[in-house]
Amino acid sequence: MARICELTGKGPIKGSHIWRSGKAKKKGGIGTHITAITKRRFMPNLQRVKALVNGEVRYIRVTANALKKGLVTKAPKRTWKKAEGAEALKR
Repeated sequence: MARICELTGKGPIKGSHIWRSGKAKKKGGIGTHITAITKRRFMPNLQRVKALVNGEVRYIRVTANALKKGLVTKAPKRTWKKAEGAEALKR
């Protein structure tokens, strides 16, 4: 499954992890040096949320940022009770 927000389209972005060795000049050393650079990916903070989409309730994967902005209309809580006939069948 793709790690993409269904509302904003935000996905993973590329970056790099930089390894440094040495002590900074301002801390009394001779300076830091880069010893290795490895690739990495920054993943979006996706949440699985029950929301109203086109009038129907379904689960969507959206970023936490989209939730905070209020772009998602959450599904209403269920108000109906179980049928009385179903309870009688269990007994």
